[in-house]
Amino acid sequence: MEITEVRVTLRDEERLKGFANVTFDNAFVIRGMKIIQGNAGYFVAMPSRKRPNGSYQDVAHPVNRDMRRLIEKTVLEAYEAELKEHTSLV
Repeated sequence: MEITEVRVTLRDEERLKGFANVTFDNAFVIRGMKIIQGNAGYFVAMPSRKRPNGSYQDVAHPVNRDMRRLIEKTVLEAYEAELKEHTSLV
């Protein structure tokens, strides 16, 4: 499986730094991934929905560590590129 497109929308909130939509094999897209600034650096949170009991459940997520790493690396690289492009326009 190949990531064929990543679109990042920047946010300037305390911890939420952006949203990402990721397309796989030009055939399947996951929208609403969050780029979060955590205590140990940036990470990517999968889209989730709130359950009736107040907890959250991922709507879509990788099932193994290698795919999680690939998604996170690719999304964070796209975030850095978007941030750099946005900064150069200001």
